[in-house]
Amino acid sequence: MKILHTADWHIGKRLHKTDLTHDFDLFINWLCDYLRAHPVDVLLISGDVFDFSNPSSESRSQYYKTLIKLKKFDFKIIITGGNHDSPSVLDAPRDILNELDIHVISQMPEQFEDCLIPIPSEDQAELVIAAIPYLRSRNLQRQFDAENYENKQEAVKESIAFHFQETAKLAKDNYPDIPLIGMGHLFATGASVSESERDIQIGNLAGLEVSHFGNAYDYIALGHIHKPQRLSAETPIFYSGSPIPLSFSERANEKRILILDTENSFEPESLSIPKFRELVLIKGNLEEIKTKLALIKNDYPLKTLIEVDMLETEFSATKTYELEQVIEAFDTTNCEIVRHKVTYKNTSEVERGVSSAENQVSDFTPKEVFQKKLDGLDETKDMKLELFSAFEEILEELNYSEE
Repeated sequence: MKILHTADWHIGKRLHKTDLTHDFDLFINWLCDYLRAHPVDVLLISGDVFDFSNPSSESRSQYYKTLIKLKKFDFKIIITGGNHDSPSVLDAPRDILNELDIHVISQMPEQFEDCLIPIPSEDQAELVIAAIPYLRSRNLQRQFDAENYENKQEAVKESIAFHFQETAKLAKDNYPDIPLIGMGHLFATGASVSESERDIQIGNLAGLEVSHFGNAYDYIALGHIHKPQRLSAETPIFYSGSPIPLSFSERANEKRILILDTENSFEPESLSIPKFRELVLIKGNLEEIKTKLALIKNDYPLKTLIEVDMLETEFSATKTYELEQVIEAFDTTNCEIVRHKVTYKNTSEVERGVSSAENQVSDFTPKEVFQKKLDGLDETKDMKLELFSAFEEILEELNYSEE
């Protein structure tokens, strides 16, 4: 049986106001070309289908059109919800999708058995998928009381571990001697993250250890981290990564899908996704930036996006103005400077405020804004963790109420 593992589609994502709709469409077109030549039996999508919990009508349309394209290949599709996904949005077409052999587990069911999806071969199950979505605070609190642990973080980790281990136990009881694949959407210790994931290292999902998954799984298909990678464990535990770059920190990452052939092994084949757009970060003094900008050209289907970071020793309003003029005059075909920043090493506080391009609030997630507020408070580390955890719960409740 062949299985394709992907995750973190983030449909509706914008990068510095640049819509990534075409990037995703090109990925899906490439994927369909691959599937025509290399059929699979199951497609796993491990969370964060959308970038926003309340996606636009255009994003929802792109999602449905994508599923229609993929269903032409007549395989089973299993989708789990991520932290960016609204359970109500994913659940809305669930009855119709079930008829099309598309299974959606948007949030953790009351009964763990409902996460188990057997994959039949002729008259019996050949494989079982434990489709565990992103675990929200309300899921975790029903299992453990934080007061029984040194702190809430430890209680959260143990609760996540309980969900994976209990689901695996039920799978082995109900489907003995059948291989088991787990799906998850979380941050595990040792995973390498990018700028677009800055807030996941704090709060509820920080530092889950691979031992928490137990040893009953033959493969674990993870989402949440955008860089494809294998965790250090005896069990093959993989992040497929996002199929397209979602931040400039991912510009050097080689995007991939993972293919398992269970007849041979549960170690997947890693298949590189073509690059459809280049993200370029230019650093240096003013003269170096001029030289590097002059050398840029576009060899890809979509517009090249450029960030400029000018680094100078002494403050100079003239150089700041000249950089602005260089950016305004830049007109290389199918290339665009989407952001620039100026940093002077030897500056006073007043000069620094004048010379540096300040980050806008829109550059940060709500969690990042709250974390910056916490950084300025004279509180203990444990208290800050408690405050951040409470803030996460409030955010979840607000999103849940809006739905």
